[in-house]
Amino acid sequence: MKAIQTALRFVTVAMCMTQGVEAMEFGESPERYNVVWDSPSSDQNGSMPLGNGSTGLNAWIEPNGDLVFYISRTDSWGDNGRLLKVGRVRIALDPAPSANAFLQTLSLVDGTLKARCGETDIRLWVDANHSVIHAEIDGPDETEATAAIELWRTKQESIPSSWECSDVNLFRPRPGEPWGNLGPTVMEPDNVLQNQEGRVGWYHRNIKSVGPAMHAKIQGVDGFERTDPLLHRTFGAIIKAENAKRIDDTHLLSPKAKRHRFDIYVHTEHPATEAQWLAAAEDVIADIDAVPPGKRRAAHEAWWKAFWQRSWIHVTATGEQRDDALTLSRAYALQRYINACAGRGAYPIKFNGSIFTVEGIENDKSRGPDYRRWGPGYWWQNTRLPYISMLTSGDVEMTDPLYKMYCQDLFDYHKYRTRVHTGHGGIYVPECIYFWGEMFAETYGSTPCEEREDKLQDNRYHKWEWVSGLEMSYMMLDRYEHTLDEVFLKETTIPFATEILTFFVEHYAVDEDGKLVMHPAQALETWWECTNPMDPVAGMHAVTDRLLGLPERLSSPDLRTFWAEVKAKLPDLPTREFKGETIFAPAEAFAMRKNGEVPELYCVFPFRLSSFEKPNAEMGRRTLHHRTARGNAGWRQDEIFMAYLGLADEARKHLVGRARNHHKGSRFPAFWGPNFDWIPDQDHGGVLLKALQAMILQTDPSAGSGQAGKIFIAPAWPKDWNAEFKLHAPYKTVIEGRVKDGKLVEVNVTPASRAKDVVNVMDITTVPAGR
Repeated sequence: MKAIQTALRFVTVAMCMTQGVEAMEFGESPERYNVVWDSPSSDQNGSMPLGNGSTGLNAWIEPNGDLVFYISRTDSWGDNGRLLKVGRVRIALDPAPSANAFLQTLSLVDGTLKARCGETDIRLWVDANHSVIHAEIDGPDETEATAAIELWRTKQESIPSSWECSDVNLFRPRPGEPWGNLGPTVMEPDNVLQNQEGRVGWYHRNIKSVGPAMHAKIQGVDGFERTDPLLHRTFGAIIKAENAKRIDDTHLLSPKAKRHRFDIYVHTEHPATEAQWLAAAEDVIADIDAVPPGKRRAAHEAWWKAFWQRSWIHVTATGEQRDDALTLSRAYALQRYINACAGRGAYPIKFNGSIFTVEGIENDKSRGPDYRRWGPGYWWQNTRLPYISMLTSGDVEMTDPLYKMYCQDLFDYHKYRTRVHTGHGGIYVPECIYFWGEMFAETYGSTPCEEREDKLQDNRYHKWEWVSGLEMSYMMLDRYEHTLDEVFLKETTIPFATEILTFFVEHYAVDEDGKLVMHPAQALETWWECTNPMDPVAGMHAVTDRLLGLPERLSSPDLRTFWAEVKAKLPDLPTREFKGETIFAPAEAFAMRKNGEVPELYCVFPFRLSSFEKPNAEMGRRTLHHRTARGNAGWRQDEIFMAYLGLADEARKHLVGRARNHHKGSRFPAFWGPNFDWIPDQDHGGVLLKALQAMILQTDPSAGSGQAGKIFIAPAWPKDWNAEFKLHAPYKTVIEGRVKDGKLVEVNVTPASRAKDVVNVMDITTVPAGR
């Protein structure tokens, strides 16, 4: 290992560098990964995803030629806190197009579904810059086209809370006791707009709010003033077409012509009456229609072109590896596309299906398109995974909804709750919350806070699981280094991270050596009885190091003194002896295992205190190989651990297996799951993105005082795989390169001043191979 440390100081990419020149033509187009089908789909299980970051579609064409699609939003929260579909639309032609010559393509380069049914062309897309869906039909002969609203929430209906674990009414009276309900979960019907002229539409309005007020009282936060997040939230859509005739309130006829275009305008307003929602929707329609359709289409195509041009990874190989490389490359492109379709909305991506759930089948029973296993809430350990790759792919704006909800909108609420529950300052962020901040009913329990001596949650899986705030802080510090956005750093990151650190030092006492003793504590969900668990210990080390490494002008002397005092109180990373070897431990002391995570490797990922180039890398590898819980599906992060530790062959084997493991009941090749969660499983895809990136590019955090850290190329790259890539590194750095036959043959670093920080790991022959 000492040889590796020495080599890493000297091996740079100067010999193959093309600095400050035009970007190399590596063929950034994603067209090679287009999804192409030569037959129609029988139902929603054959749907393709489309979206503009806020509005999404699951679209398919049936054997009779009908175009059908579910419409979804990132902010269509129902009165029970469930993220509902907006609705479903069917477009039928008369006469129907021939299905004899059928070809349907998801065109990635412009985010468009394109199909040919006989001689009829269909184009469906969600405007990348506006809240409107366009369905365009072009045929050789005149036809009539009808758009039909197909609703399933047509009457008030009770559904079992036990369907969805984080249902607002589901709870346990006491740990270990049977599940109970705080009340019935009643789904309200949608509303159809009446007697519209030349158009049709519908909306869903929350006439009640189930959960927020009740939870606030039970959890002791009813004194925190805010607007009810669910009450009177209204969302829906209006369908228009040129010269259209309303047949009835759910059917719109586009008269006989060779060309048809239906425009579906989607809008959410909160709070709103029906009249207020309709007026707001009218404003949306007017704003969109003020821009010529051709100009909007050009802007839409420009957005997607810029998205694909800013980052890519194309893996190739020969022989038996050829298909594996193509499968992985395609999975990478398709998952990044899915992120783009849902990543610019009002709320973070839901790990359990995003906005692309369809008819849910659980225990051989249909649950409807609004169903998702684990329900409406956010689990941090799951929620983070779609976001961990976004900085490296240059998709910074897609991280905004994550930090807006957790670290900005809920900042004052977190402080209030922490004071109520613990009696001291700082912020703790529970593992499981609804988007408005409260913990799940089944997590906190039904006993009112005011009647408790211990005011923390009942659920032992999450009672002392507090690494979430440290991870958010670390990720936001990553964001600063990538963007150098000092406003976000000063207004969001530093205040949030400082409150997180404050919580830990005020919550726990110190021993005779002045070191924190974190007890009672737990290591993730897995080890319930711990002292100084790895995840918060590693997180506090990593976050304080990063804060102290910031340029002094970005903070204050008082803050830096506080951060240094926290750093001085931190215990060492926990280790243990196992089978004659020293390895990282889940905690200094640990007992009562209840889940299958690997908290002992959180010093590797997410906090990168052990990685392939560090002196403790071998200890990290030993810990990895001795882990009990392992796998390459869902939220398991084995491939990321392997890549960070330089284990190329192991990372490849696991990652290819992940890329091939899509949901067998879904036709779309990047609808993963359900695994531990639901379909499409965004954790599964999120780990895939990050692991592939880490195999070909890793960065070390800033060396402090504004000095950029190292950039490592190919730290875990198999020598028999080739690649073309364009990825982003800290300090607004872009790395574009080509690996061939075990060598880095071309690379362009922008800005050129960062070339001195780039290390070509492929030239270091002593980097350990996988075993």
